[in-house]
Amino acid sequence: MSELLSSGLDLMLLGMGTVFVFLAVLVFSTLLMSKILMKIGQPVIEKKPITFSAVAHNEQEIVAVAAAVSALVQARKASH
Repeated sequence: MSELLSSGLDLMLLGMGTVFVFLAVLVFSTLLMSKILMKIGQPVIEKKPITFSAVAHNEQEIVAVAAAVSALVQARKASH
């Protein structure tokens, strides 16, 4: 029984050691990638404000969407 317990303990320590090494490699590789990307720099992205003209719709589209939403709401109320 002692030999079986010792074998199980060895296997447990091997598994825990493997997981620890894998997680350590993962942490250090993430830190390394972060430092490399900080040296490279981030591209500048211009933010343009959204204006009404950028999302303008004609009245027919607005009426069609409102009618579709209204029909959906009425259909759901009728089914419950």
